[in-house]
Amino acid sequence: MKILVTGGAGFIGSHLCEALLSLGHSVICVDNFSSSLKSNISRLIKNSQFSFVEYDVTVPGLEVGPFERLYHLASPASPNHHSPISYHALALETMLVNTQGTLNLLRLAQKNKARFLFSSTSEVYGDPLVNPQPETYLGNASTTGPRSVYDEAKRFGETLISYFVRDHNLDARIARIFNTYGPQMHPQDMRMVESFIVSALKNEPINIFGDGLQTRSLCYVTDTVDGLIKLMELDDGKGKVVNIGSEEEKTVNDFAEMIKKLCNSTSELSHTETLPQDDPKKRRADISLARKLLNWEPKVTLDVGLKQTIEYIRTL
Repeated sequence: MKILVTGGAGFIGSHLCEALLSLGHSVICVDNFSSSLKSNISRLIKNSQFSFVEYDVTVPGLEVGPFERLYHLASPASPNHHSPISYHALALETMLVNTQGTLNLLRLAQKNKARFLFSSTSEVYGDPLVNPQPETYLGNASTTGPRSVYDEAKRFGETLISYFVRDHNLDARIARIFNTYGPQMHPQDMRMVESFIVSALKNEPINIFGDGLQTRSLCYVTDTVDGLIKLMELDDGKGKVVNIGSEEEKTVNDFAEMIKKLCNSTSELSHTETLPQDDPKKRRADISLARKLLNWEPKVTLDVGLKQTIEYIRTL
């Protein structure tokens, strides 16, 4: 098959492109490098089945095709206030790529009669009052807070998908991706796992927001990619919304201690007084639907995944 991947030079996108190529597909990667790296696809360029188009999908007029599948992963995804590639630093770009960009790509998929997958996020659940979060939970998200530029853009992206499924009979589906980690994370991203590893390797204080009792569930990137492909290839997946993530919930303090131990570090844990505004207190995927529909669940253990991520970051 010929497959289009937007955001294909990003963290998850580059792993997805590699996985699709390994399955024998032809891949067209589209990216504008606003929050991604050319180095993520440098090893793929040599593959005759891979082609790259530098383009901003918020601009109508992307001319690629024909293709049979479209994975829309283009979007900044880091909440890190201090990162130049975060959705705080790229606020307008984040809103536009998940709304106007999504609309442009839905029309392109329609033109090509292609199946469509939208990479949504667990952030649509906001700071949840239900734990774990099932797909039926409508969320507790702010429309005006600092995280809303990402959360609400993804929520409206889901609305656009659902409209095209209902009113235009487009075969589209939505993956709500939970916290994902692994090699090829942007070095300036500095999400929790990367930030903790960098500090631990330098034996510097590991900075934790609040008391560190907020929880997260981490899914290794190859497992996330496997879930995305299985959802895309689900023949009766039209209109489906499926969580892709891990059920293994730990506190941020737990992750910090685990990373410190794996790095053989002398770092101390350092806590700030408060959490960032609207930072979720709980985050754990209910993947009952993924198990039922896709026969999918994470395979890479946290210990193995963190070791591989540490070795990658150690080389940077």
